[in-house]
Amino acid sequence: MKAVLESYLKRYTVYLALSGILAVLFWHALPTTLFKDPLSTVVYDRDGNLLGARIAGDGQWRFPAPDSVPFKFVRAITTFEDQYFFRHPGINPLSIGRAMMQNIRAGEIISGGSTLTMQVVRLSRKGTERTLFQKMIESVLAVRIELTHSKTDILISYAANAPFGGNVVGLEAASWRYFGTAPENLTYGECALLAVLPNAPSLIHPGRNRDLLKQKRDMLLNRMREKNLIDSLTCILACTEPLPGAPLPLPDLAPHVTDMFLKTNGSARRYETTLSSALQVRVNEITDIHHIRLSENQVHNLSCLVMEVESGNVLAYVGNKGGYNEREHGNSVDVVRAPRSTGSILKPLLFAGMLDRGLMLPSALVPDVPVRYSGFAPKNYNRDYEGAVPAFQALERSLNIPSVIILKRFGTDPFLRFLKKLGFTTFAYPSEHYGLSLILGGAEASLWELSGVYGSLARILNHYTDSDGNYFSSDLHMPVILKNNRVVNASGHPLEQGPVSAGSIYITFESLLKVNRPDELSMWYLLNSSRPVAWKTGTSFGFRDAWAVGVTPEYLVAVWAGNADGEGRTGLTGLMAAAPVMFDLFNALPVTSWFDEPLDELVTVKICKRSGYLAGPYCTETDSIKTVRPGISTSVCPYHRMVHLSADRQYRVGSDCVPVTEIVNEAWFVLPPLMEYYYKRKDPLYRSLPPVKIGCRDDLMDEMEIVYPEQGSRILIPVELDGSTGKIISEVAHRSRKAKLFWHIDNRYLGMTTGVHQLAVYAEAGEHTLTVVDDRGNTQSVRFSILGR
Repeated sequence: MKAVLESYLKRYTVYLALSGILAVLFWHALPTTLFKDPLSTVVYDRDGNLLGARIAGDGQWRFPAPDSVPFKFVRAITTFEDQYFFRHPGINPLSIGRAMMQNIRAGEIISGGSTLTMQVVRLSRKGTERTLFQKMIESVLAVRIELTHSKTDILISYAANAPFGGNVVGLEAASWRYFGTAPENLTYGECALLAVLPNAPSLIHPGRNRDLLKQKRDMLLNRMREKNLIDSLTCILACTEPLPGAPLPLPDLAPHVTDMFLKTNGSARRYETTLSSALQVRVNEITDIHHIRLSENQVHNLSCLVMEVESGNVLAYVGNKGGYNEREHGNSVDVVRAPRSTGSILKPLLFAGMLDRGLMLPSALVPDVPVRYSGFAPKNYNRDYEGAVPAFQALERSLNIPSVIILKRFGTDPFLRFLKKLGFTTFAYPSEHYGLSLILGGAEASLWELSGVYGSLARILNHYTDSDGNYFSSDLHMPVILKNNRVVNASGHPLEQGPVSAGSIYITFESLLKVNRPDELSMWYLLNSSRPVAWKTGTSFGFRDAWAVGVTPEYLVAVWAGNADGEGRTGLTGLMAAAPVMFDLFNALPVTSWFDEPLDELVTVKICKRSGYLAGPYCTETDSIKTVRPGISTSVCPYHRMVHLSADRQYRVGSDCVPVTEIVNEAWFVLPPLMEYYYKRKDPLYRSLPPVKIGCRDDLMDEMEIVYPEQGSRILIPVELDGSTGKIISEVAHRSRKAKLFWHIDNRYLGMTTGVHQLAVYAEAGEHTLTVVDDRGNTQSVRFSILGR
């Protein structure tokens, strides 16, 4: 008895061990990941509409698995393939038995009896033979899947990996390729057609075998009607639907966005973006029209970005307009992300920074005269000089020379740090590399970062006025293009001070509101439909890049036009090439408003009406403006002075030559000679100082100013075409048009000038002193260096 018991226990133990081993093998027989096939890169808009896709690495259109399967397709596929799907544990013995009887009668395999779960296993085990042994393995694995996967998960796996003919894999890819719509929009007729395709994708394919395809679809629809899954009318209408033709091309509304995700993360994900497909279509239409116009001037590339200010969400993205597959003009380059010369597009940031640091008032006069800085001689676009202009007008008119002079005051290094603080990352070199040309396009920025910075300024201003004067750390960020990367502004912690104050931003935007619009929009304020937009253009050296960026409290639109290869074209300016596109894009957006004034950040100051500086004791006319608080500590008017005149007011005199009782004191608006020389040509109301009376002296007023060369300048003499040594053209500005000037270099007499005071000067390499004396004995000198030829 004991021996029998021991024998039984041994067998039981062996059976138990074998059972355990089999259970472990059964449990681990299923791979962690069923499908490892490469996937297409698929990009959707904010509402789930398909924007574009790129084919998988193996040449198949295989979209990533969806979150769900449309109920119409579920009804169709379960009716056609596995009517007991929701009741069996992965295998259906009745179906297997029925299939065996059908195969015996036919003398060949005509039915496999596979459930949908077994088909999922077979799809995951590519390359296996369809034998009885493999069918048994599929059955075991099907039961295993059912233990850890829901029926919904199994349907999703099937719908994502079933073949639908040609190189189309998965329901979603098939839906777009054959019907041009998302699966959830399919009709019962379309779902029935797709349900029968995986059964014989090589035999039944849209575009051929149409009679057989329609027959199988209609049979399925009738079976669904018999099972009361659809009503008779739906069945009749579905059977009358036409069959699809050849596969359709997939939408490609934002090709550069799709390519960006493909290159960044590989072909293995679906991306839900912030873009709006409806707006993207409209933006594509607008840029198509303008691209045709620009192409007539051999300008082949155009890009733009439309952004929602509050969230930073990108609503429309045109990376490079033109034939996308045309390589000749670099149309595949995503210019939105490519650094390009900034032109004048950074000037508003400099203006805001100057106000914020109390370095000037927006109304203060800034010199607009010929200047040279270590060989850098900026010129205005119109090659003219105003003498002096208010800072806000210099911004409105995008004058180059005043901007360079303002940057000189601000400092190139502090301005570069300021730009980086705002979010720019493309300025990789130290400030010495850029110099003062930084404000005129000497550096590069991308349309992406430019949009982020201007959008951040608008966001700061919006949130400051909406939150009782608070700044938030999250206001400053680049555009957002992925929905799951959305920036929640409320999460940003309050800051004592933003990178630039709301008041400075508001004054800057107010100035940008007055920028002259393109000719066809020059009378915009008379149109009821027009909207206020703070906007700025930029044109790089050589007419290579044309920029326009505009912002309202709700939206930002940024545009770049040019040639990706850097070829310049005459007339390629921000005003003529980019601005018309920008305004047309704004017109495609909903109605916008204007920014609220940050009242507690602005103060009213009394200014000199002529100079725009804080009013000084000699200012005869004053006005009031609003500025930021640091503006209170700016300089008082340096141009109004007390002038001592003769009794008839015809001469300047002094107590050394005229009795005090005969001197008339008068406050006079006096600009330095060089500024005055150009200013009085533009302002007929400007009064030049009377001349100094013979025998008198006026040491407080300079009668003339050497324009070039500047004090301490270092000059490289050019070589002429004939090989001879070139010359420098010296220039002097004098208050009196009748003055005679006598020129000397190193105590050597050069000549005399009247009227226009310019003289060619020849000098060898080395240190030199240029001295100019007028016919009244007034003298000016400068020292400069000739570096050689």
